Order: sequence, then structure tokens, then C-alpha cells
Amino acid sequence: MSAVWSDLASEFLHLYPRGRRLIAVSGADAERSRRAADDLTAALTAAEQHVERRHIDDDDEAALRADIIAPFRAADGPTVLVVSGPAMLVAPTARGLWNFIVWQLAGDEPPHSIASALVDLTDPDNPSRRFADYCALPSSFGA
Repeated sequence: MSAVWSDLASEFLHLYPRGRRLIAVSGADAERSRRAADDLTAALTAAEQHVERRHIDDDDEAALRADIIAPFRAADGPTVLVVSGPAMLVAPTARGLWNFIVWQLAGDEPPHSIASALVDLTDPDNPSRRFADYCALPSSFGA
């Protein structure tokens, strides 16, 4: 397991140590998001967290809310839900669903300014954390 995923799991758990917590893993490539979310799930599991893992393939926010988010929130017990899928996961109407958002990218793909963390998967076997200075960008960037 890459240190990037272990470090992200530690960061997330520092910020959100208990309860029912939700993480979105998204980016321009939904399949790449799937692998990133699987790796993050492994890191959270190694950190002794109970983790549920889901992937969505479409842009149906109503189904996401009804079929995944609502049942998760209605259940009891400390659990982390990791959901991967298309960029719709971080659409303006869906942003408030998540405690933490991981935006994966590769090469020259632009980062998303709403992300809690950016992970470069140009080489999926050797991911790297990317940091962006959004202070210099126009407010419309990443929208």
C-alpha cells in the first residue's frame, strides 16, 4: 500500500475520528476513481476502521442520495463510507454530502478547488499527493 493512501487515511481520521463519515473519490476518469477509492479503503481498513465501499457509474444524484447516502445515514455504528464515481459526486448540489473529498487526476488534468485532497495517479502504482494554491486562481476555477 502506498504511503499516500495511509497518510490520507490518517489525515481524514484526525479530522473525523468517529461516527458515520462519508468520503467521495472522484475525478475526470471514474474508473481511475474506483481504483483510488479501493486503495483508500484498504488504508482505512488497515487503520482499523469499519468501511463500506460503493461505486456509481452514472450521474444520477437522486439515486445516489436515495440508494446510498440515506440508508448509510440511517444505520448505526461508526463507519466510513467511501464512494467513487464520476465528477457529479462533487457537483454544487452534492458537495454537502461529504465529510472529505479526494480528487484524483493524471498528467495535466486540472484539479478541483472543492477537494480536500488531490492525488496524482499519472502512475497508479506510485500515486503522489498534489497541493494547489487556489489563492491565485479566479473564483470560477474548478466550478
